[in-house]
Amino acid sequence: MGFNPAAKAPSKIPDHALWFLFREQKLLTKKAEDRHLIPRSRDLAAIGPGPESPRFLGSLDGRPCYAGELPVSAPLPSTFSLQGIRALFGHLEASLIGAAGVANQLIRWDRNHRFCGRCGLPTEDEVDERAKRCPECGLVNYPRLSPAVIMAVLRNDRILLAHSQRFPGKFYSVLAGFVEPGETLEACVKREIQEEVNIRVKNIRYFGSQPWPFPDSLMIAFTAEYAGGEINPDPAEIADADWFSAGNLPPIPPKISIARQLIDWFLANRKPK
Repeated sequence: MGFNPAAKAPSKIPDHALWFLFREQKLLTKKAEDRHLIPRSRDLAAIGPGPESPRFLGSLDGRPCYAGELPVSAPLPSTFSLQGIRALFGHLEASLIGAAGVANQLIRWDRNHRFCGRCGLPTEDEVDERAKRCPECGLVNYPRLSPAVIMAVLRNDRILLAHSQRFPGKFYSVLAGFVEPGETLEACVKREIQEEVNIRVKNIRYFGSQPWPFPDSLMIAFTAEYAGGEINPDPAEIADADWFSAGNLPPIPPKISIARQLIDWFLANRKPK
C-alpha cells in the first residue's frame, strides 16, 4: 500500500497511529533491542508534554500518520532516542524514512508560514487541502517544492561520478542541481553538467523521480551520454570527479536514493572490467 498523503485528518486518532516527532531536526524513535521504531499514539504518554502543532500527514499501509515538534527542554525516557533521518538509513524501512521526510518537510513549512508574507498577519490552515491562507489579504501558500535534476552521464563503459564539497561523507555520486526559473529539465541537465565539470552531453533521457525532502526537493533523474570536453571540476561545488568503470567504483550512496538507482542501473547494464 505504501504512504498515501492526505490533508483531512480522521475524526479520532487511533492507538496504532504513527507519530513522526522532531526536536531540532532530529526524529524521535523508540528503541527495541537493536531496532528503531516509530512511536505510536499509545507511546505519547511516556514522552511527557505533547507535541507542538500536531499535523496529519496521511496513512502508511493503512495506519494514520502524524507529525509534530517536541519541546526542546522536555526530558526523554531512556527508551527513546533522537536521530537525524540520514543516520537512520538502513535502520528503518524505506517507507518509514519517506514518511519521516514528509513530516520534517511539513513541519518546516508550518514553522516558516505561520505569518503572511504579504501583509504579516497570522495565517490559517485550509480544511480540505494542504495550504495556508491569510484571512486578511487572501494569499495562499502551499508547501514548497524545489525541482532538481540528477543525472547519470555515461562514456562508453564508464560513468561520471563526483565527490561534492557538500557531501557529509567521502562517497561519490552522480551530478545534480536545482532547476532555475524559465528552464526546461533537459536544459538544466546540460547547464549543471557544464557548470560543475565542464563537459557536454547528448541523448538525454528521463529515468525516474523521487521525493527528497531534505529539505524540500523533488529529484528528477535522467541518463545522458558524453558529447565532448575534458573534466574540469568547479572547485566551489566539486572536490573531485572522474570516469569510473563498473569494476572500479568508489564508495557510492545508499540504496534508498535515486542516485544509487542510477548507479545500479549502470551496473546492471555494464560488465566489470
